[in-house]
Amino acid sequence: MILKTMDYQSFDLVVLGSGPAGEKGAAAASLFTDRIALVEKDPHLGGASANTGTLPSKTLRETALALSGFKMRELYGVDLSIRRACTIREFMFHEANVKSHERRRVADTLDRNKVQLIRGAGRFLDPHTVEVTRPDAPPLRLRAAKILIATGSAPFRPPGFPFEHHRVHDSDEILSLDCLPETLAVVGAGVIGSEYACTFAALGVKVNLLDGRDTLLPFLDRELSRALEESMRDHLKIWFHWNQRVVQCTADSHDCVRLKCESGLEMLVDGVLVAAGRTSNTAALNLDAAGITPGPRGLLTVDRFFRTSVPHIYAAGDVIGFPALAATSAEQARVAMLHAYDQSIGFEMAPLLPNGIYTIPEVSSVGETEEKLREQGVEFVAGYARYVDQPRGQIKGDRSGFLKLLFRPSDWRLLGVHVIGEDATELLHIGLMAMLSQAGAEIFTKACFNYPTLGDLYKYATYDAIRVAREAGVPPPALGASA
Repeated sequence: MILKTMDYQSFDLVVLGSGPAGEKGAAAASLFTDRIALVEKDPHLGGASANTGTLPSKTLRETALALSGFKMRELYGVDLSIRRACTIREFMFHEANVKSHERRRVADTLDRNKVQLIRGAGRFLDPHTVEVTRPDAPPLRLRAAKILIATGSAPFRPPGFPFEHHRVHDSDEILSLDCLPETLAVVGAGVIGSEYACTFAALGVKVNLLDGRDTLLPFLDRELSRALEESMRDHLKIWFHWNQRVVQCTADSHDCVRLKCESGLEMLVDGVLVAAGRTSNTAALNLDAAGITPGPRGLLTVDRFFRTSVPHIYAAGDVIGFPALAATSAEQARVAMLHAYDQSIGFEMAPLLPNGIYTIPEVSSVGETEEKLREQGVEFVAGYARYVDQPRGQIKGDRSGFLKLLFRPSDWRLLGVHVIGEDATELLHIGLMAMLSQAGAEIFTKACFNYPTLGDLYKYATYDAIRVAREAGVPPPALGASA
């Protein structure tokens, strides 16, 4: 419902922002109070997740795979490559529908939970008072016992890049390109940069990916990182430029952009995407009045219950930094509100949080990496199953995907799950649930998976780990169905 004009009103909770953290936090709090206001300054609900980031970029990825015929080129021997100049808008019909549905869903959630929606920009006047500047009405002052900051983030714009030029973009702007460039330089090989590099490469754009590091997504298990880089290079023809720091970016009147790197490397391209991380949207909140001091890039520091330095003010989502994912943001806000309303059960974050990266191919992981286990001195055994060795993988035409499981041989507890390949972000959840239930190898040897499905990869990766362990003289776990 929309709050009618008034000068002042008291609430039990005021939420700033309607992205995943704000929406889910308000919904969770509605179980305990019906005096909730949610403040949103943007014209559309859902935050960056619904409007400029998560959903639009993933929808463009799926559209690129479908309309470019990328999967069909090898699988069916059919080339449907796009051979004419196209605007991104032409690819975004489905994206517009997805965004519209998500905005309606968020509005319905707020309405169903009797959360009062207030349109405008909020800022603190004191630790319990938020003033909302509204576009067509006098400022409104809200007083609340509790406050949740969930204002999200925006792309960080490093100095030296002429973002005013129509060929130089941040990750929010890239979906509004006038036309597909023939060549694109992506500065920053993090998650966002890697995802967009893959999408544009699938559309036939020649992509150069530059990064100051020497490893793709170094938080991943090293084998996954190497496999992803190899696939992006061999199948998508993406050019990687490691250990490169851009020191100059100039755009001329001929619609070309020139990049110069510290190493002396120079590059002339049709467009540039700068993916240099994000900045928390806290600068306009007047946090000093609330008694909160933000950190670098506006990040807020919180405890394990997501309380800021002011105990009744909570923060969740991108404003607190890593992992800054829609799924984790929503869970953080739920935990924060359960703690705020003194619920004694289940108010801590789950011990395991999955990573889902929508590159081409997808990559997903949960738990420990092989490198981390070695660093910790933990013994482990690894088991592998390749997509190409399973009928479902053959049907999908995925020749490079694989599942990697890490077990502790002393009790065969599952320690880590790492997947690269089609539907990896879905497939991972089987391993996630096994780990949350503290299961091990036996659950996979006993399980009967539908046939043909990718789920069967878990059984065969487990058998592979048992084979490796047996050859090393390690006792196997109890087996269910025979191999």
